[in-house]
Amino acid sequence: MKIEDLLNLTAGTMLTEPTITAINSVTVYPSKVEQGDLFISNDKHEIDSAVANGAYAIIFSDENIEVTDDEIAWIKVSEIENSAFKLIRYVLISREASFYLFTQHELSFMKMIVTKKSNLDILPNDWRKMFEKILNSESKIFIGTDEKLMKMIKPDVSVLNKDASCEIITDTLFKVTFKINSFIYQEKEITPFHVDILKRVVEFCDGHHLPYDLHRVKYTKHFVPVFIDGFLNIMNPSKSDKVSIFTDNLQDIYKAREYVRYNGAWVKTIVLTPPKTKVDGVDRPNWYEDIDEARDILKNAYFNYAFVYALDKSILPKIKKDYTLF
Repeated sequence: MKIEDLLNLTAGTMLTEPTITAINSVTVYPSKVEQGDLFISNDKHEIDSAVANGAYAIIFSDENIEVTDDEIAWIKVSEIENSAFKLIRYVLISREASFYLFTQHELSFMKMIVTKKSNLDILPNDWRKMFEKILNSESKIFIGTDEKLMKMIKPDVSVLNKDASCEIITDTLFKVTFKINSFIYQEKEITPFHVDILKRVVEFCDGHHLPYDLHRVKYTKHFVPVFIDGFLNIMNPSKSDKVSIFTDNLQDIYKAREYVRYNGAWVKTIVLTPPKTKVDGVDRPNWYEDIDEARDILKNAYFNYAFVYALDKSILPKIKKDYTLF
């Protein structure tokens, strides 16, 4: 790529008058720099390393970066991330690549059910790692969950069909029998308000001819129910009426409590969160300062269902034998 094209793409300002007129490739990692490359960074030590490795051009935005070699093209931009992704968009012009913004729930199900991920890349939420992955990948489909970064690549980035709806045949809070594409999947370990999310992912897979297996469906990391006794030991469900439900999002707590309220008014629920966390529909959540306090609440409170936010089942005592939920 010519230096003048770099300036036009990034709206950058050239601070030197180098003799070089073009660069060979681009990277954001100094260890990957080879003779003739463009390097993008705001880190002085990384830039020094890139220069030593033979960089022909540097893109940066930090006012404190000093020009150390007048033979190199030093290009100052207003926003380094935005400039990097402008270069990515330029590279993508010659590719027929699709970009999709997934929610965390959608991505969890996609990873769970897809059996072959060829021609598909899941993008990290770190801009430098995302930049390198796109630059060096030959995939046609890219999936990410960071809305800001994904829209830097494609302002009108695609999302899954929010109107996708799945036929639920029977359900409890912890198991669902549902129908997708004329097939019935019986008593899968999934909560009912995640089934429509699963349907969105299935539509995506069908549309892109990605092979998948719905027999793999189980609880995602976002909603993990565990039957326990009064000492927090994991129990066989037939021997316990207490469930601790670990979740990493407040929306699932709200939906689950609404489900319980509608389907089982007798069920006593409590909610555990870090201090000052607000949960819709909960006037007085049980705030915990640390894991020990969360354990004490679970041991001493009366409940059938305890929703535990921002912790996972590792807080429970370890046992030699694992039980399935049912």
